[in-house]
Amino acid sequence: MTLITHLRAFALTLFGLGLALSSGAVQAQQQSLPPGYKAEYKLSTVLGNAFPWGKGGDIWADLVRERTKGRINIKMYPGTSLVGGDQTREFTAIRQGVIDMAIGSSINWSPQVKELNLFSLPFLIKDFKSIDAITGGDVGRDIFAILDKAGVVPLAWGENGFRELSNSKREIKTPADLKGMKIRVVGSPLFIDMFTALGANPVQMSWADTQPALSSGAVDGQENPLTIFTAAKLHTVAQKHLTMWGYMVDPLIFVVNKEVWNSWTAEDREIVRKAAIDAGKQEIAIARTGLVEPGKPLLKTIEGLGVTVSTPSAADREEFVKATRAVYNKWKAQIGAPLVDKAEKTLAAVK
Repeated sequence: MTLITHLRAFALTLFGLGLALSSGAVQAQQQSLPPGYKAEYKLSTVLGNAFPWGKGGDIWADLVRERTKGRINIKMYPGTSLVGGDQTREFTAIRQGVIDMAIGSSINWSPQVKELNLFSLPFLIKDFKSIDAITGGDVGRDIFAILDKAGVVPLAWGENGFRELSNSKREIKTPADLKGMKIRVVGSPLFIDMFTALGANPVQMSWADTQPALSSGAVDGQENPLTIFTAAKLHTVAQKHLTMWGYMVDPLIFVVNKEVWNSWTAEDREIVRKAAIDAGKQEIAIARTGLVEPGKPLLKTIEGLGVTVSTPSAADREEFVKATRAVYNKWKAQIGAPLVDKAEKTLAAVK
């Protein structure tokens, strides 16, 4: 046997030993887990960690792994890849157990949980103090009870943000400026109703399809929080006009599949809950960066990208409110007037 043959045999032995050790380590880890625990839990998000949404997922996973000493290991799957990118199928997949955990959007889950349309009612919630009053008060607790009844365990609130309007055509100050404009919207009938009422042509599509559509001119504009505008570099796909109308807000919700939740010990359930609350607070702070400081420096950054940023006057904003009031009233009835009334009362008390 030549020296080269000896070396090859030695290398193969080492490789086999490495595989055995690796397999043994995995088996040992699995054997050390409490009965009923999985080696990995799948966490679904729409956006990855280039965005506050995905950062929230990373923070939650890290906190849980650290605080449970590795008993609960979470892997994030962005792009709603566990349901083929279809954001509106995510909630059903959580209930069915295809997804173990999620940080989901109130908009994306509203087709299955009609009460989540509360946050999409046009011009209901106007600022950060208002959304905090809703999620942190009786209305927020009511919605968590509704989600629990719908088949998931809600743990904490996060935030995607107030949704602003961008387009490639012109500055938008009044509803008349939107006439005939093709605007990408998410898969919620309320959004179709609202943009139709404003005279636009709403086009429903997933986020994965949106940037190519903006780039090609298949759609003229879109509406999203500013953190998505900047992180996705939407100024590079012809979005040169930005309207700060804050017409609705999109909170995020940290949830766990019920069977998964019940498989954990009471101690670990409390750890996961507290980690979700802590991660949610951090995620909200990240999502609001540049918008709560004096002068809103994020807007200066966006203007520096060659984007025209405009804010409708109070009178112009009222024109948007009037144009969408019939949509508001229609959806108030569908959401449930008592819940909306409670939200309106809460908001009226916000200073």
